[in-house]
Amino acid sequence: MTSRVEMIIETLKANSGRQFSARDLAREFLSRYPEEMALKQQNPRYATEDALIAQLAAEIGGERTVTAKQKCPQVSTRDKPRPRLYFWQDTPEMEPSAEDEGEPEMAQAHSEHDLYPLLMGYLQQEHKLYCQRIDEKRSRNSKGSGGNHWLHPDIVAIEPLDRGWNEAVRTCVRHGNYSSARLWSFEVKKDLSIGNVRQCFFQAVSNSSWANLGYLVTTGLRDGVEPELQMLSALHGIGVILLNSEEPYESQILIPARERSSVDWQSVNRIVAENRDFHHYIEQIGIYYQTGKLLDRAWNR
Repeated sequence: MTSRVEMIIETLKANSGRQFSARDLAREFLSRYPEEMALKQQNPRYATEDALIAQLAAEIGGERTVTAKQKCPQVSTRDKPRPRLYFWQDTPEMEPSAEDEGEPEMAQAHSEHDLYPLLMGYLQQEHKLYCQRIDEKRSRNSKGSGGNHWLHPDIVAIEPLDRGWNEAVRTCVRHGNYSSARLWSFEVKKDLSIGNVRQCFFQAVSNSSWANLGYLVTTGLRDGVEPELQMLSALHGIGVILLNSEEPYESQILIPARERSSVDWQSVNRIVAENRDFHHYIEQIGIYYQTGKLLDRAWNR
């Protein structure tokens, strides 16, 4: 079975002189590796060609490209202007200069903080969520050193469910014992390996299980990690998003979260008591529940 890293290397080498976007490279995989692709499509999430291409494009980015470059120096990328292009470089003389590109040929590694706006843009565009960043530095730490360990999610969001509803229905729901929104929570990690996957997953469980939907977000999965995530998610209900840091709108929900029917308000109260950003988030949720209004200046920042 050909690994994804080997696919990147072999496909670029066989097409020396061509440049590929991540989606173009994914389409090339379909014709070059039909058995592997047929096996991948046994997963219902990737049953359609479009879904499979989107998932492959997300997998090509991040750690797999870094590993391919380490194994084979001829594997190269051009990162500006966007989108990122992948190509085979036979000689050093063919490399675009830093002066031409405005930066060195090697892509600058994203920090975890760099990923927050990319994730919020993806969630806003693809899932119609209104997001807020939760900064752990804005906490009171009233419990002392370590008291807020694994307390704060990185990103929180609201999904309004009543957009487009008749006002009579919205009013009925608003004043009844029904929810007109889902609350989401996200824990972000740059990379998941066998060595850190359980720690990162249970941090997401601790930080995000209060919400209707909780997710662990990462830009890369190392070999052997996905089966572990599938098992942990089945037990605890936290989903997994594979964030494509180069083309965020091609990111994918790798494992859907299991929805909680209600918010754990006791846990919410604990976070509100400690963190000003989260307090602001819950204030805005309250405004929405009462009025049906979301103030643009309060979200996606």
